[in-house]
Amino acid sequence: MLPLRDTLHSRSLPVVTWGIVLVNAAVFLYELSLSPAGLQRFFHRYALLPSALVISEPSTWFPLISHMFLHGGWLHFISNMWILFIFGDNVEDRMGRIRYLLFYLLGGAAAGLVQVFFTAQSNIPSLGASGAIAAVFGAYILFYPRARVISFVPLFILPWIMEIPAWIYLGLWFISQLFSGLWALGTAGGLASSGIAWWAHIGGFVAGLLLAFPFTLGQRKPPIYPYQYPQG
Repeated sequence: MLPLRDTLHSRSLPVVTWGIVLVNAAVFLYELSLSPAGLQRFFHRYALLPSALVISEPSTWFPLISHMFLHGGWLHFISNMWILFIFGDNVEDRMGRIRYLLFYLLGGAAAGLVQVFFTAQSNIPSLGASGAIAAVFGAYILFYPRARVISFVPLFILPWIMEIPAWIYLGLWFISQLFSGLWALGTAGGLASSGIAWWAHIGGFVAGLLLAFPFTLGQRKPPIYPYQYPQG
């Protein structure tokens, strides 16, 4: 299922979400300017390399943040930024800009730590915004379960456009990630060879669930409900 948009309209400009997209775009354009050897060096320096992260050495922690601004290709970059654009604005609106930025970075770092835990000896760099976006998903499903996600659903040879409740859409997404992560754990070399950081997605989503309401404590802005805005 490919999300096209949701049925909520943010009450304020999603400045932080747009800023995150622009920073990711700038970094991706820089990646495109590098030679293959230069890109490999860049990834090994700023992507999250599980075997190189030492919790007792703060000097090795920076990739926990920098890895979420790197992408491995056009599809990886465009899909992540599109999904962040759909879901991030409403979470930003609910939390406020500064809190949302901290939430996004902390959620992405937590996702990276979970991935490191399950692939501690891996020398394969982990990169991408999907762990932080998974944290946004976790917050969104708590804040706006009644929202609807307008999605492209390929059924057989016919394209379908469907409105799917957010709790179903994101719940199914999480179940698929959990199933894939557990399957990879039971497969020889599964996590290291799959090319997808399943446990970063799982960890990010759970982090989002745990952090969502603490990041709205004292927030006077009431939540958005789907019926407050036209859905056209």
